[in-house]
Amino acid sequence: MITAQNLTKKYGSQIVLNLENLEIPKGQSFGLVGNNGAGKTTFFSLLLDLIQPTTGHVENQGIQVNKSEDWKPHTSAFIDETFLIGYLTPEEYFYFIGDLRGRNKADVDQLLASFEDFFHGEILGQKKYLRDLSKGNQKKAGIVASFIGNPEVVILDEPFANLDPTTQIRLKAIIKDLAERDRATILISSHDLLHVTEVCERIVVLNKGEIVKDIQTSEETLKELETFFGG
Repeated sequence: MITAQNLTKKYGSQIVLNLENLEIPKGQSFGLVGNNGAGKTTFFSLLLDLIQPTTGHVENQGIQVNKSEDWKPHTSAFIDETFLIGYLTPEEYFYFIGDLRGRNKADVDQLLASFEDFFHGEILGQKKYLRDLSKGNQKKAGIVASFIGNPEVVILDEPFANLDPTTQIRLKAIIKDLAERDRATILISSHDLLHVTEVCERIVVLNKGEIVKDIQTSEETLKELETFFGG
């Protein structure tokens, strides 16, 4: 379970996140939506100990993330291209991540083979560095790298952005499979209301850093979100 208690983040006098209490059960596919500046990436950054909270804390499976690194072996994420190592080829990067997560080259190759359709012949064997790939292909590489090692928690910030429609559809199937088959806890932020309602069983709406809606996804959820954001 992931929990946030009395969690705030301030920059000067501006409060960018203010979560009194948030609990995300193990195995839940969790969506976070909101307009720009709502606090989505701030929450993920706090969850990954990339920034420090002003008050409160985040726990990942009972471990306070800014006090111990014991949560890292079972947690992975792809936030943006800064998570990549640009001077490596995709293959080198995948094997590097695999080594960090205790997987040998054969293990990684087996995983990569299962993503052949997702890569669409544009990632492996291209003799290109990650920095030379398109934004969409960089995102593909980062997302798949986050699946190496069977993580129990996967955090993806705007995973559908910069992906073509075919890849978006394939990614939705991959995320659903992870949640249903592997019982991984999947946290997704997205501006795309349709995609997030299709893959997440629960959606939280942030507005100016605070939770304004907490919805168990149903057939009415997309309409509810469109009405909310439509003003």
